[in-house]
Amino acid sequence: MRIGELAGRAGVSVRSLRYYEEQGLLTSTRSPSGQRHYTEDEVERVRLIQCLYAAGLSSRTIAEVLPCVDSPSERNSDEAFERLLQERDRISRHIDELARARDALDLLIDVNRAHRAQLTPRRPRA
Repeated sequence: MRIGELAGRAGVSVRSLRYYEEQGLLTSTRSPSGQRHYTEDEVERVRLIQCLYAAGLSSRTIAEVLPCVDSPSERNSDEAFERLLQERDRISRHIDELARARDALDLLIDVNRAHRAQLTPRRPRA
């Protein structure tokens, strides 16, 4: 199938597919005129790539875990598992940082509310 059909069936843009190829996440064959052609298997691969992106993984990390799919083995599975655990830890640390930032903003909002409550109310204009 051609790139437009794959994009439609996988629910992504043609631009995304080209990017996936640039990153080494997806491969195609080329016709003599240079058009990309994909197999039926690529629909599921693109969906998997989308799932991995939705999980917060970068294209570099996705490329590191895809050997588990492309060449299943105990070693590839173990390496992918370890990489996914590392990514989960990274995301957890980021969530903690965001929670601290939110708490700091809550404090600033409380200080601002207290300050505003002390201001003299302005008279409405006639």
